[in-house]
Amino acid sequence: MQHRYFPHTEEDIQQMLEVIGVKSLDDLYAEVPEELKLGRDLNLPAGKSEAEIRRTFATLSAQNKQLICFAGAGSYDHYTPSLVPYIASRSEFSTSYTPYQAEISQGTLAYIFEYQTMIARLTGLDVSNASMYDGSTATAEAMMMMTAATRKKNRVLLSATLPQRVLDVCQTYASYHGTDTTIVPAKDGVTDRAAVSELLAAGDVAGLIVPQPNRYGIVEDFTGLADEVHAQKALLTISGPASPLGVLKSPGAWGADIACGDAQSLGIPMGYGGPYIGYFCATNALIRKMPGRIVGQTEDADGRRAFVLTMQAREQHIRREKATSNICTAQGMMCLYVAAYLSLMGAKGLQEVNETSAKGAHYLCEKLVGSGKFELTFQQPFLNEFRLTCKAAKPADLISRAADAGYLAGVQDGDDGLILCVTELRTKEEMDKLVELLTK
Repeated sequence: MQHRYFPHTEEDIQQMLEVIGVKSLDDLYAEVPEELKLGRDLNLPAGKSEAEIRRTFATLSAQNKQLICFAGAGSYDHYTPSLVPYIASRSEFSTSYTPYQAEISQGTLAYIFEYQTMIARLTGLDVSNASMYDGSTATAEAMMMMTAATRKKNRVLLSATLPQRVLDVCQTYASYHGTDTTIVPAKDGVTDRAAVSELLAAGDVAGLIVPQPNRYGIVEDFTGLADEVHAQKALLTISGPASPLGVLKSPGAWGADIACGDAQSLGIPMGYGGPYIGYFCATNALIRKMPGRIVGQTEDADGRRAFVLTMQAREQHIRREKATSNICTAQGMMCLYVAAYLSLMGAKGLQEVNETSAKGAHYLCEKLVGSGKFELTFQQPFLNEFRLTCKAAKPADLISRAADAGYLAGVQDGDDGLILCVTELRTKEEMDKLVELLTK
């Protein structure tokens, strides 16, 4: 079968077969049992014109039901300025793939460097890598980094107020790396500090991972936590979505050694769950234990600003068992989106996004609680996401009812919990309509 876009001629194929010592392509797959072979051409439709292809995908797209989103739980419906995809499409960025040859990859290296700079400032830590798959794997990598940095200690404490997907991924990593994990219980919707103290006292803890904001949208108070952790020669990681860093006390200010989480909230569309990007920052003392790669700034022979790969602690370059991380792909395009978004929004814009979101979330919460059909589960401060206990109906029924009317009414949490989120995109009219739907 001839393929239009495959470059090899029959002669090319025959030469390659001769080099590896087989006579035909069938001989190449002789070890595969016949019953596993298809035995026919793939059942693919005939080729289509560009107009036909566009019509096909438009028909498929029309089957999607676009809901007004009041869900969060790790994926946030923020506005992406129109300049972001435009900048991301420019050839000096979009066509530069691998940064290994710095002289032909300055576009890629430049936006990675700017991304690192802005994320490090957001987290209040010394250095950022570029980058991780998503928030869950970034947090799991932080867990492995803490055990590597503290050497003889092999236990990591995970707060129960971390999102469940983060806990699941961390525990999966731990099970295959021989790391012990202990879940720190929650109390009144936040990490139980008394339990933390008791667990740290055992003296075998490499590190503690806590969320900010947590799985219920609560902003936790970590006063004195870093000192307590460091007194036991352990490390502190704060994990959470990136956008709230624009208004909350930074992980660096809390005394954290590592900050990580998902940066999807910085200009990346939700996209049915991906692709996303994980951010990862640390103090200078931990720089050689960081996963991924770090881009640095230098000068070329003519004294002009230039960028290079400074560190690459990945298994592509050293023995796999000695690698800091086995993640081998930076989320390059997503990294570019985040860098463009932050450069356009600036500190003031990011603050306005979060203040608008918080104002809307508190308005919606007050309206729903005021109906008498819900109560705020935890009397703790929250930013733009909150958990309600449903008193008059099951969360699944409420979500289904709202979906029929075109609204995505949060995420179910347990048998009676509903977690709702408000971003700057939600209007007062949309919030009032959601209240009407959920309280009728």
